[in-house]
Amino acid sequence: MHETSDFRKNLKIMVEGNPYVILDFQHVKPGKGNQFTRTKMRNLLTGQLLERTFKSGERFEVPNVENKEMTFLYKDEGGWNFMDQTNYEQACLMENEVGESANYLTENLKVVILLYNERPVSVDVPKNVNLKVAKTDPGVKGDRVTGATKQATLETGLVVNVPLHINVGDLLRIDTETASYGARVNE
Repeated sequence: MHETSDFRKNLKIMVEGNPYVILDFQHVKPGKGNQFTRTKMRNLLTGQLLERTFKSGERFEVPNVENKEMTFLYKDEGGWNFMDQTNYEQACLMENEVGESANYLTENLKVVILLYNERPVSVDVPKNVNLKVAKTDPGVKGDRVTGATKQATLETGLVVNVPLHINVGDLLRIDTETASYGARVNE
């Protein structure tokens, strides 16, 4: 059992029979009255956001969740397909389960799949991924203003701001938490 004092980001709890992950929380101690905790959560099954206030000391069940490392194989009309490299079992996730992670999935990328009651419900990608530039304006010789950027479309369709010297075909390190350019990577 978890109490409100145990709350932290990415903690999984059961609320009204549904599994949620805590995205943000704030413990409040008013001058008068009892303490409470404001919480922003995401439903692991539907992806729906929920903002709730809980009284201090409330208790919550721990959902039956586990993390499993899998490899992204491909995307088709059925969804995104992943494979467990230890036993070759495959899992297919729909768009609402993959969410923003779809912007970073390339073939053979190792990811962590969150399972709830042995059913895949979400994907966690690594903090940094390497993606190729599919489309960007060419850099002009002599146009090297410090800090200037342009937009680049990556192989997954994600659009990020990059320095002017980046060209089509360059491999870039992208921060998946902020969806931003990190560095150019040598292949």
